[in-house]
Amino acid sequence: MAGQPLIGMSTYLAGAQWSVWDMEAVLLPAGYPRLVQRAGGLAVMLPPDTPERAAAAVARIDGLVVAGGPDVDPSRYGAERSPLTGPPAPERDTWELALIEAALAARVPLLGVCRGMQLLNVALGGTLVQHIDGHADGVGIFGRHSVKPVPGTLYAAAVPEETSVPTYHHQAVDRLGKGLAASAYAEDGTVEAIELPESDGWVVGVQWHPEMGEDVRVMRELVRAAS
Repeated sequence: MAGQPLIGMSTYLAGAQWSVWDMEAVLLPAGYPRLVQRAGGLAVMLPPDTPERAAAAVARIDGLVVAGGPDVDPSRYGAERSPLTGPPAPERDTWELALIEAALAARVPLLGVCRGMQLLNVALGGTLVQHIDGHADGVGIFGRHSVKPVPGTLYAAAVPEETSVPTYHHQAVDRLGKGLAASAYAEDGTVEAIELPESDGWVVGVQWHPEMGEDVRVMRELVRAAS
């Protein structure tokens, strides 16, 4: 196992039931660690913590995945809350923003997935569209649609062709954050991937859920960059 990069993954803090227990738990869909493992990395979960500990946590990992989950609080990007925006998750917002800032400062390779991509955009001063239609098949049901890469980007280097991806979101990037570029689009024009220039390290966000599919190429690139 020596030499495999350690990939930290952000998590939910939520009520859960298992066996005889009904209590607060740190949760993450199993698709995330499985995708990291299939891509050649070692997976470790990062539960919400105080933001002051983010730099120390990032210093102990080789790569970071900011996972999908609840909507980002609109106050984080200076917007009023839409009635269609879900309830806030302040612990995750605070912790994951701190993780992103620490990873960018330390040039630790970073992959944002769905909410994680949106939070990356917000961390760099961008804004979000609080509701779009057509990117899920119903409550709790993943849809699929095509994503087209922008040639010459980090994402296109990993996935050069148009692909069908598993998708479940109702929010999207609006104004791009400082330094970020769009690297893939959906057919309706929605920004589906963002990234920083390669000179800033390997920093990519994808709007869909690669952990729900079979394509490991994006995660494999994170693991390669973290090696």
